[in-house]
Amino acid sequence: MNNFFFTVLLMLAAYLLGSIPFGLIAGLKIKGIDIRDYGSKNIGATNVSRVLGKKWGIAVLLLDALKGYGACFLPAFWGQDLAVPFQLFLGVSAILGHSFPVWLKFKGGKGVATSLGVFLAIAWLPTLITFGIWIICFTLTHIISISSLLAAVVFPLMIFWRYAGTSDLKFLLPISLVLALFIFYTHRANLQRIRQGTEKKLF
Repeated sequence: MNNFFFTVLLMLAAYLLGSIPFGLIAGLKIKGIDIRDYGSKNIGATNVSRVLGKKWGIAVLLLDALKGYGACFLPAFWGQDLAVPFQLFLGVSAILGHSFPVWLKFKGGKGVATSLGVFLAIAWLPTLITFGIWIICFTLTHIISISSLLAAVVFPLMIFWRYAGTSDLKFLLPISLVLALFIFYTHRANLQRIRQGTEKKLF
């Protein structure tokens, strides 16, 4: 198979995997509702927690993270090497699928959970440290958006700390910076509410 065609095929598969709207499916299966009609109208784990309950929010978070994690290992099913640049391309494809799913008129989640899964697969130590900081921030504030925005800022710093002096830095650092900007973009409404002091706590 032509390498270019194979790469495009895998990126499409990663996008489609990322585009599975677990939050929407949970609302339909559990309460027979369209989660987009309730709360923040987002299909992500935070809104699922508010509308369906904490346990379902956690389940959706894990499933959304698993989409990103799984996308990074798609080449292994065809016996291909798991080179970091290739994994990053696939991970980004999954994140874009989650945030801009073709099935939902390109209106999906904010990409935090799927990004978590992607970078757990590629750079587990910086990701775990960043996630730990996310947990501490959330424990103190009970506001997921603030915790996610802080994690977006911290993560590139952790990448630089872990991979400085290695060949992987030239791939991982730019992607982590772009990801941070992307997270801030998808949280632009949250940023406005934070500035106004109206951002809601999860509990």
